[in-house]
Amino acid sequence: MQTQQDLHRLLPEVIELAQQAGQVIMDIYQSDFQINNKSDNTPVTCADLAANEFIVKQLARLSPEIPILSEESTTIPYKERSQWQTYWLVDPLDGTRAFIEKTGEFSVNIALIVKNSPVLGVIYSPVNKCSFYACSDGGAFYLDDSKQARNIQVRAKCQDKIVVAGTEKSAQSRILQAFLKNLEKRFHSYEIKFMGSSLKSCMVAEGTADVYARLGPTSEWDTAAAQCIVEEAGGQITDTQMQALRYNTKDSLLNPDFFVFGDKSIAWNQFL
Repeated sequence: MQTQQDLHRLLPEVIELAQQAGQVIMDIYQSDFQINNKSDNTPVTCADLAANEFIVKQLARLSPEIPILSEESTTIPYKERSQWQTYWLVDPLDGTRAFIEKTGEFSVNIALIVKNSPVLGVIYSPVNKCSFYACSDGGAFYLDDSKQARNIQVRAKCQDKIVVAGTEKSAQSRILQAFLKNLEKRFHSYEIKFMGSSLKSCMVAEGTADVYARLGPTSEWDTAAAQCIVEEAGGQITDTQMQALRYNTKDSLLNPDFFVFGDKSIAWNQFL
């Protein structure tokens, strides 16, 4: 079990590690790079693989006793990983499509999971050169390129006009359109702020959006770091039954549909 002291010791090193992985990604981002498809027909680039190799190597150096589960690593059977009490969960390049399309809306995600819940999370935006980070009972923070950190908090109470984080693609889906229409019945109006990768959840964590509804497939490495950050900022990430997401509890690494929000007084599933 990681103590609070352990987490505070690890956090600065993980932040620096994520920043260095971001530089690995940017070196490739600014060059001509090759795009391939994985077995599930999702894209992968040499930046995904290079960042993964760098992060896995550095985490193994930092904490050799803690196993690592990454999107780009070899599949680890549930029979083996179900024995893990503590492990690193990594998405070396969250938002590969945004990377390919050169929108800049991608991130490096690193989380530490203890007993099925994230206790440390770091999200780094290589293009914006900023980090979001948190550890259990330590608060959530935003770190800019000048190394100035500030505490962040969710917007704990929704106003008449609600701000929804999302992507342009998901905003066209029928299920999200129904969600937004039901939101509009409750609130006077809504505004959608478009963003890619787990940076949408960071918008909720820092109070620039009220809610992000992900009503489509994602994997556990997409949410773990964000969940720690959002929770330490005073919000929640839950499934559509309003239960906090949990990790490494089943053979599949797919998440259920989920909500990211600051206002805990609202049952967001009523708008589905």
